Amino acid sequence: MSTFETSRREMAAMMLAGGALAALPSRVMAQGSPAEAPRLIAAGETLRPEITGSFGIVAAGRHYACAAGIRLLMAGGNATDAGVAAVFAAAVTEISHFGFGGEAPAIIHDAASGRSVVVNGQGTAPGLARPDYFAAAGVIPGNGPNGGTIPAVMDAMALALEYNGSKSLHEVMQPAIELADGFVMYNFLAKVFASEQQATSEWAWARQTYYPDGKPPQTGQIFRQPNLARTLRTIAEADRAALKRTRNRVAAIRAGRDAFYKGDIARRMAAAVEADGGLLRYADLAGYTGRIEVPTQVDVFGHAVLKGGFWSQGPALLLALNIAEAAGIAAMPPGSEAYLHTLAESIKLAFDDRNMYFGDPDFAKVPGKGLLSKAYAAERAKSIGPRASLEHRYGNPWAFEGAARTTPEFLPHMLKPPARPSADTTAIEVVDAKGNLFSCTPSSGWLLGGAYVAGDTGVPMSNRLTIFDLDASSPNVIAPGKRPRTTLTPTLVMKDGKPFLAIGTPGGDNQDQQIMNVLLRVLIHNQPLQAAIEEPRINSNHFHNSFGIKKDEPGVLEIESRVPEAIRTGLAARGHKLNVLGPYGVSTGVVAAGIVPGTGTLRGGADVRRERYVFGW
Repeated sequence: MSTFETSRREMAAMMLAGGALAALPSRVMAQGSPAEAPRLIAAGETLRPEITGSFGIVAAGRHYACAAGIRLLMAGGNATDAGVAAVFAAAVTEISHFGFGGEAPAIIHDAASGRSVVVNGQGTAPGLARPDYFAAAGVIPGNGPNGGTIPAVMDAMALALEYNGSKSLHEVMQPAIELADGFVMYNFLAKVFASEQQATSEWAWARQTYYPDGKPPQTGQIFRQPNLARTLRTIAEADRAALKRTRNRVAAIRAGRDAFYKGDIARRMAAAVEADGGLLRYADLAGYTGRIEVPTQVDVFGHAVLKGGFWSQGPALLLALNIAEAAGIAAMPPGSEAYLHTLAESIKLAFDDRNMYFGDPDFAKVPGKGLLSKAYAAERAKSIGPRASLEHRYGNPWAFEGAARTTPEFLPHMLKPPARPSADTTAIEVVDAKGNLFSCTPSSGWLLGGAYVAGDTGVPMSNRLTIFDLDASSPNVIAPGKRPRTTLTPTLVMKDGKPFLAIGTPGGDNQDQQIMNVLLRVLIHNQPLQAAIEEPRINSNHFHNSFGIKKDEPGVLEIESRVPEAIRTGLAARGHKLNVLGPYGVSTGVVAAGIVPGTGTLRGGADVRRERYVFGW
C-alpha cells in the first residue's frame, strides 16, 4: 500500500472519529449573492469556529484543495508540500476561478532558516505581444488565445518545492492527478459551467474538454478531465524517472518542470495557440523561468507585513497600511465612522499611486523606496480630510526616493472601447507545526468569460494580458517578456521576527483592500482571526481597475448592511457614494492560517462570503 493511500485512509478514519476539524458552512452561500447571505448573529459570535491545533492548518477555496494539503501533511510533508499539493488540486477542481495554465505567486516562510521569500509566479507576455498588435481594438482581450501570459503555475510550484518542500514532485501532484481522473461536481461550479457554456464553446478544445456531451456537468456527477490528467501524469512520471535515476530531489523536480515547458506538452500547447491565431510560441515556453525574490516589506502596527514586488499590486497594501497608520487609525474605534472613512481614503490614495507608478521593475523604474517610506505615507495622510475625495490624487514619491525622476508622467485613464471585465482567483494558506508558512494566490485559466484550452493538453490558458496598459507612458505598458502588474497578492505577516500569519483572498483589484479590512482588526486590536474575517467590510471602487476598460467609479464605496445605519449615514454625509450591499455582500473570500504568539498554537479562518474552507487540528 502506498504512503498516500495509507495517509488517505488514516485521514478518513480521523475524520470519522472526530479527530480532524473542518470549518464547513452550515449553509453554503453562492458567490457574490448577498440575498443568500448567512443569518445575522449576535455581537462577538461567529458563523464558523476559528480552527485551532498543533499539527497543521490548510485554508483554501474548496474542500478538495484543503484535503490535498492535509493529505501531504499527514504523509510527513511540511507547509510548502501541502500548499503546492493544494494549488495543483485547485487547478483541477476550481476552474471557475483558476486553471493549470494560469499563474501562482507565492510567499513562503522557512522556519529552519528564518527566511521568507517570494516566488515570482506571474507569467510574462509572449515575445510577439506588443502594443501595436492590440492598438486597433484599443483594449487587450481577457480571454481566448490572445488573452494570456505564459503559464506560470508549474514553474512557480516547482520553485516553491525546491526552496522549502520536502516531498517529490510526483507525490505532491498525486491528489490532483486523481481529481483530474474524476471528482464529484459541486453546485457552485456546476452553475458556472451552465452560465459560461456559450462563451467557452467558441473554442473547439474548450468545448470538448468541458462539455464533451454538449451539456454542462450536473451537481453530483463525476467530472473527468482525461487530457489534463495525461498532462499531469507526464510531468509526474518525468519527476519519478529522474528521481530514480539521479537520487536528487531537486534535479527530479526540474525534470518534471521541463517536461511541461520544454517537451511535447509545450510543443502541442504552442501549436494549438498558434493555430487559433494566438501569440504564444514554443520558444516562449521553453525560455520561461520564474524566480525567487526578496519580499517587499513594511513594519506597521508592531508587525512586519510582507508582499510581492512592484510587478504586483501587493505593495499597495503596504502603502495603504502606512498611510492609515500615519493618519492615526489605531486610535479610532474599529468600525466607527472615522475609522471607515480613514480606511477608505487610505485605500484610494494607495491605489491611485499603484496605477501611476507600479510596473514590472525589469522594464520600469519604480520609486519603491519613496512609495514605502514613512515620510511619504505621512505626506499622503495629510490629504485625508473630513470629506471623501471624489478626485484621483496622485502623490510624488520621487521627492522621497533620493534619486531624480527618469520616467515620463503617466496619468491613468479609462479606455473607451467596451469590454467584458472578468476576474477571479483562489487563495491557499498553510501553517505547519514547525512554523513554516505558505501563502499563494493562484489565478487565471478560469471559465468566466469563456475558457480557452490549448489543444489536447487539457490546459486552460491564462487571461492576464488584459491587465497591461497600451499607453506608452505607463510603467505597465505591454512588452515582450514583461510581467503585467498583477492583482494577485499573497501576504505573510511576522511578529517580533517570528511567523504570525499567512492570508489571502480572491477578488481582483479588491484583494488587498479586503485583506486590509481584516489585518487592521488583527494587528491593531488583536481580534480573533475568524471574528476579524467575519466583521463588516467596505470596498472602494474609486480607482481605475486593472482589467479590460480600466473603469473607475470616483467616490463609490461598497459597504455591507451590517454596518450600523448611523455610521452609514455619517459616511454619506462626508460625501462617500455608498453602495449598500447585503450583510455579507462584499464579493471576496479571505482565508488565513497562522500562529498565536506566545502559545505557539496554530489557527485558521475562512470567510463566509464565498465557499471558503479550512481544515486542521
